Amino acid sequence: MEEAWNTFVEGDNLDVLQALAAAGETFDLIYIDPPYNTGSLFAYHDDRRGEDGRRAGRHEAWVAMMRPRLEAARAVMSERAAIYVSIDDNEAAHLKVLMDEVFEERNQLAQIVVNLNPKGRQLGNGFATSHEYLLVYAKDARTCALESSIPEAVNEQDFPLVTDDGRHYRRLPLRNTNKKFNPATAKTLHFPVWGDPDSGRVSVEPFDGGQEIWPVFGDGRPAVWRWSAPLIAARPDDLMCRRVRGKLGERVDVYQRDWLSRDATGNARRKKLTTIWLAEEIGSTDSAVAELKSLVGPLFESPKPTGLIRRILATMPTDARVLDFFAGSGTTGHAVALANVEDGARRTCWSVQIAEPTRPGSNAAKAEMAHVSDITRARLRAVVAAHGNGDVADLVERDVGELLATSGNPVTRGA
Repeated sequence: MEEAWNTFVEGDNLDVLQALAAAGETFDLIYIDPPYNTGSLFAYHDDRRGEDGRRAGRHEAWVAMMRPRLEAARAVMSERAAIYVSIDDNEAAHLKVLMDEVFEERNQLAQIVVNLNPKGRQLGNGFATSHEYLLVYAKDARTCALESSIPEAVNEQDFPLVTDDGRHYRRLPLRNTNKKFNPATAKTLHFPVWGDPDSGRVSVEPFDGGQEIWPVFGDGRPAVWRWSAPLIAARPDDLMCRRVRGKLGERVDVYQRDWLSRDATGNARRKKLTTIWLAEEIGSTDSAVAELKSLVGPLFESPKPTGLIRRILATMPTDARVLDFFAGSGTTGHAVALANVEDGARRTCWSVQIAEPTRPGSNAAKAEMAHVSDITRARLRAVVAAHGNGDVADLVERDVGELLATSGNPVTRGA
């Protein structure tokens, strides 16, 4: 039987992670949005003391809470897995050091700035903070399946030219514009081609109406092509000859038609993601609140937008097993369902949330949701009602005690 899109477990995530490891479960992508340590009490009541036995300070206590959970997370990561962790300035520096220790510095893939609050926080002193961070690590960078180039990063406006049959493209010089590449450093790429600026035809062989064209820089110095002669011969329709005007007057040059559409292999064009993700691309805290409200009401004060998680999902294979062990309002499970509906893939997600009390007087408390896990459960059930595909159970609810019994091994806490 196929695994459900979403599996929800209520319980302490350290217990759950250790039970999953004991049961041999592995995941390809982990996303977590842990407590940002802004002064509120922890829901995770570990014995947080320093090595000398004294009561740990605020930052030290946060690191002591996170370390065993990240170590347990690493134990359930597959060899192709990556982990994304959201954090703000309160613990970003401590988290970076901790991640380097648990996952090794060589396995860091990125530190991304995420602009979730474009207007900035207007309360308090200092600057109006408008960003958070995503720290991204592989279990092993050599075998990780994360792909930083995704189709969604391509901007159609970068391809303003259109052929008669409606295909969009942009013109790129076939000449290598990097002056480090020249006839002295790349001899085999310095050769003539023939082109007709009236018809646009380009060939590596002379033809009637064609002019001999050598690659040159704008100042007339010899240059080299970016393509070899065999590649030019194989792809003449992707090239065009045209007249250009430069510092030395008019000349004839060769350009590549760089197409927006799918390439000859059928793969979608991809572009590397930058390390700054804007709210206009992935959504904001405000849009995330609206998403949640449309499903179950305004029950959570600072959810993440599904657009953020869907961008993360786009960097991993479409059959990824996903884990979020600080599930909060259930954004990750929601995003997995939306992605599956869009592309027909079969991602699965485990969401883990402790029965942390909701804040007295909050909208959740007024709605008789005593625990954050009640919000998680309600949202995932609403996602099934809105987006379930009907061929398998789209949401499975598991009890942490059941997991412990299934694993067959007792769970032990570190000192």
